[in-house]
Amino acid sequence: MKSILTIMALISFSALYAQFPMGGQKGPTIKGKIEGQVMDSISGQPVGFATISLKKKGSSILLDGVLTDENGHFKLENVVNGAYDLYFSFLGYNEKKVLAETTLKNPDNNIGKIMIVPANFVLDAVEIKEERVLIENKADKLVFNAENDASIAGGDASDVLRKVPMLSVDLNGNVSLRGSQNVRILINGKPSGMFSSNVADALKMFPADQIKKVEVITSPSAKYDAEGSAGIINIITKKQTVEGVAGNINASAGNRQNSLFTNLNAGKGRLGISSGAAIFYSTPANGTTSFYRVDNIGKEKRVFSQEGVQKTSRLGGNGSLSAFYDFNGYNSLNTSLTFRGFGFDVKGTINGLLQDPSTGFNDKYVRTNQGDNFFGGYDWNTDYTRKFEKREGQELSFGVQYSKQNNNQDYLINEIHDLVFLNRDSNAVFNRGINHETTAQVDYVHPFTKAVKLETGAKAVIRNIISDYTTQVLAFPEGYQPLDETFRYYQNVYSGYGSLTWLIASKYSLITGLRYENTHISGKFEKQSELNFNAKPYDNLLPNIAISRTFKNFKTLKLSYSQRLQRPSLYYINPFNNNADFLNRTQGNPDLNPETVHQVELAYNFTVKGFTTFSSVFYKNTRGIIEQILSIDNNGLSYNTFQNIGTNNSIGLNTFITKTISLVTLRTGGNLATYNASGQINGVPASRSSYEYNIFLNGEIKISGTLKSDFFGFFRSPVRTIQGDNPAFTIYGMGIRKEFKNSSIGITLIEPFNADKFFNSNVVTDAFTQRTSFSIPFRSVGVNFRYKFGNVDFKERKSKVKNSDLKQGTDNQNVNSPSGN
Repeated sequence: MKSILTIMALISFSALYAQFPMGGQKGPTIKGKIEGQVMDSISGQPVGFATISLKKKGSSILLDGVLTDENGHFKLENVVNGAYDLYFSFLGYNEKKVLAETTLKNPDNNIGKIMIVPANFVLDAVEIKEERVLIENKADKLVFNAENDASIAGGDASDVLRKVPMLSVDLNGNVSLRGSQNVRILINGKPSGMFSSNVADALKMFPADQIKKVEVITSPSAKYDAEGSAGIINIITKKQTVEGVAGNINASAGNRQNSLFTNLNAGKGRLGISSGAAIFYSTPANGTTSFYRVDNIGKEKRVFSQEGVQKTSRLGGNGSLSAFYDFNGYNSLNTSLTFRGFGFDVKGTINGLLQDPSTGFNDKYVRTNQGDNFFGGYDWNTDYTRKFEKREGQELSFGVQYSKQNNNQDYLINEIHDLVFLNRDSNAVFNRGINHETTAQVDYVHPFTKAVKLETGAKAVIRNIISDYTTQVLAFPEGYQPLDETFRYYQNVYSGYGSLTWLIASKYSLITGLRYENTHISGKFEKQSELNFNAKPYDNLLPNIAISRTFKNFKTLKLSYSQRLQRPSLYYINPFNNNADFLNRTQGNPDLNPETVHQVELAYNFTVKGFTTFSSVFYKNTRGIIEQILSIDNNGLSYNTFQNIGTNNSIGLNTFITKTISLVTLRTGGNLATYNASGQINGVPASRSSYEYNIFLNGEIKISGTLKSDFFGFFRSPVRTIQGDNPAFTIYGMGIRKEFKNSSIGITLIEPFNADKFFNSNVVTDAFTQRTSFSIPFRSVGVNFRYKFGNVDFKERKSKVKNSDLKQGTDNQNVNSPSGN
């Protein structure tokens, strides 16, 4: 209670000091009030419990703030005469700024009805200069404004996504939306080759300080690619296009992560250039690992066990350069180049034991391993946009994109066994993976009226994936035999769509559309030509429809249906046999088919007594679901691969609740979904029924207009598979940030009472039981500094290319593998 009273006293003193500075004011003053009513610009209904912030004209310092009542009325009292900026904001609406003035003659000012505009339906990388609420619920997406959160400074993109409602991120950086990892991640509304293989590693190379906001779309319209069966995550960076010269520098230092991010933007007239660069480094960390498996061989038990210590470190960077030119008010050209590189190194020693009574083998061994992994590449985009003079909103655009992504894995293995034929002396296991992707698309928008809009377009995506690898295959009694191979995978996708948006009587909204996709797939092995394949082309017609109804006081009801699919990416199809740990080999499956998904969602948003809630229930049917499967080969050794195991029928609920009390905001919520999978594993019937859930609590305290504190906590249940469970995950932390005129400084603290954390997983079948565990250092403290320079006006720029059609890789192999971390 004393702490709360102290904070409230600081808040009150800050507000009084701001209005009555030391030394007094020149001339006479008088206190008055500013009042009015906040209304929805479309429905004309009052907006209850909206936030009004009061600042001196041209100042960034918060003086006072109130909420509207249930009828949208507000009143700011004890306002000293002068000119003020009033900021009006509420979940689902664009923020609005209004100038209001009180004088000695008229100290009371009724500014009347203030109309705020509901957020639009378009997925754009829009830069907003004013501070926004942390979380916004818009008509077709949920928005998390990451730059307003002090507790994520110095982290990476996975730290940001952990704070977003409906999303959960495990220790390795694997992202789930409503319990499903089948999400498509975009950067500034367009795809990036960095996510073509392993999403978890890609997120680790993306500093949190580069992220402005995150958008989550659970029911994408037909204009989006059919992939991403769970939905789309759009990460908006802080890249800006300006009139003038401006830039900023963000630096973070801590015992776990360190980063430096900078950008520079310049614009004059119809020409603008923007650039940015970042570098980050994770301090080497030691973690323990253990593995235990028991095979049932009749009445006998075959036992494998191993344990050891692994040291990991990460170093990476990225950069970008973009430019635009407006030929006139109706024709413009936009081009950009982004590039990145990320290294992940691991060194360790493992002690193992094998006991096989069926063969009489008893083996002890020591393995030392060194792994060097590199992920890097670039994306180039160019767009031409033609707007039409006679009809506002009518637009024709052409876009092209080329992406290249390298995924290199190098391992040097030394193993000394009691069973000599199993020895490995400086054996090299490596893979050179390259993903080439070329995209061309055309889009057209035709507004018939202000309430009716048609969007249509066509697209072609040409992919050429190459995997060049060297590995060893274990054969008894010869030992390890070398295997060199080059695999080429070709995937071409041709698509077209039509989408209609219709606003009816200012209260009803309808979005409906149809997307057609045609896919061609083939694969070629350079040496094992008998494995070549040329799959039959397949066609998909993918409809979607969403109907919403708005009610008084920002109540919204939405019903939607969508059909989507999920094609496997290089991570899933790469036939490279990674046997750096011979007990836990990992190998892709080029024969995988795409998943198909049908989803129905019912969502309802409402506000009562200042509590804002948005919740949804959903049903999702997934056919041909792709999961990682653990099997035992003829030598008794385990290997991980991927299979279309069957069907999963999932029912779920997600909810989010927020409440602001004076200058303190609290948020809580979570997700609950069933897991009901049935099908076959290696031709044997299998099924499982279970559930997954996660819960979170976070909030912020605005101690003054320039001092803010944030805190958060998150828990996620184990991730279910048809064979077992991957680890549960928890995290909590806090941060505080002080803003100055052109700079800020902050401190973050993560898990102060846990120096290390342990993560356990298991796989249970009739044939075997396997349990793995690993630990890593977790306590983290860091300092972050931000500096900005320049005084410019900001403009909006975005690419038209939005690929979202591949099931992207996760990092589950690190869960089941004792060599992972």
